[in-house]
Amino acid sequence: MDQKLQILLDTTKKLIRRGATPNLTKVVEKTHPADIAALFNYLDPKEQGVLFGLIRNAETAAYVLSEIDHSTGARLLQELGREEIRNILQEMPHDDAVDIIRNMPEKLAEELLSIISEQAADIEQLLSYHEDTAGGIMSTEIFSLNENLTAREAIEELQKSAENVEMVFYIYVVNEHNHLVGVLSLRQLLTVPAQTPLKDIMTSDVISVRPDMDQEEVAHLVAKYNILAVPVVDESNKLIGIITVDDVIDVMRQEATEDMYKMAGASEEEAFHAYSSFKIARLRLPWLIVNLLGGVVTGYLMWLFKATLANVIALVAFIPVITGMGGNVGGQSAAIVVRGFATGRVDFSTLGKLLFKEMRVGLIMGLVCGLTLAGVAFFWHHSPMLGVVVGVAMSAAMLVAATMGVLAPAFFKRLGVDPAIASMPFVQTANDITGILIYFATATLFMPYLR
Repeated sequence: MDQKLQILLDTTKKLIRRGATPNLTKVVEKTHPADIAALFNYLDPKEQGVLFGLIRNAETAAYVLSEIDHSTGARLLQELGREEIRNILQEMPHDDAVDIIRNMPEKLAEELLSIISEQAADIEQLLSYHEDTAGGIMSTEIFSLNENLTAREAIEELQKSAENVEMVFYIYVVNEHNHLVGVLSLRQLLTVPAQTPLKDIMTSDVISVRPDMDQEEVAHLVAKYNILAVPVVDESNKLIGIITVDDVIDVMRQEATEDMYKMAGASEEEAFHAYSSFKIARLRLPWLIVNLLGGVVTGYLMWLFKATLANVIALVAFIPVITGMGGNVGGQSAAIVVRGFATGRVDFSTLGKLLFKEMRVGLIMGLVCGLTLAGVAFFWHHSPMLGVVVGVAMSAAMLVAATMGVLAPAFFKRLGVDPAIASMPFVQTANDITGILIYFATATLFMPYLR
């Protein structure tokens, strides 16, 4: 948190505690809406309600709601009167208003749609799409022009209409049936003779998406082609919406956050139940149980090799190192693969190449760490053969861990299971088990030389 925001947060909290409403109102009026929105991440629900209730300007309130968590925004709106809600929703882009309404009780959502009748048709259309699809994040406030218009006429239309639509990054060109036939940039429009028809200067090869495309695929498409907006068309190529780069950034941030939660064995829902310890525990327990069962299996394997341990008690000292290093290597490989699948840089056609690369990396790191640990074992316990056992086991365990880190996410991806949520617990548990097996199998093999 930067110093400016920290000062603003401290001031806001202090004024809320004191009940100094007039002073807090002045602070809100003088603060940029983006800074007000940032404050909501550090306030509890009661403080959020107090602060939001002091935002008198509907446009500012709409901006804040567009920037904060949608479930939080829905909760804050429900505390206002119907007329205030109507004024705020009318100031919001339709796609943001839809996200807020999705998080409201069904009865209230229907009531609000009847209140904002002017926007209801567009909002109901957006509500018909799943929230994680292109249709769910698109804006229906689009600017398009007929292909037969001249450059002069296009500029005049742009001057008259652009204030009422989403940011105009490109001019989308349609035919008389509103089918998307081309696109051109503002620069192209301004640098051609005034009487040039749009159909003569437009690019007919338009990158577009369908409303049922997953939002993550849309983000990959925008990143791949470095475009600032992408049009949404239906099955007949009719232009129905637009997704701008700010929405794509939100998607990328949301997907990255979701992946991080999942890879940690947690859930994004915890953010919404942040004040309920039982709910948080219930969300985390399944993944902890997976690790717990893995630990039991690991303990059982150690019990099976109790004779080996009894003969060479020094082996106990290196168990945490073998399992810990294997878990780290497997986790690193799994993270690379999961992120690769998420960003589109890894697919099943390139998986083999990545697998052999990670195996080579695992082998190199295993040899280096294995030699280091072998030296530690030799100087600590004065047993050359113990050093050999520990070094070989470490090298093999890290090689297997790197391999497992690639194969596990690919396996779950092939099954249609989200690799982010399933891979980490599996990789950690599997690497503990395989590491113990490799370690004690190696020790048992060399047992005659260890006594």
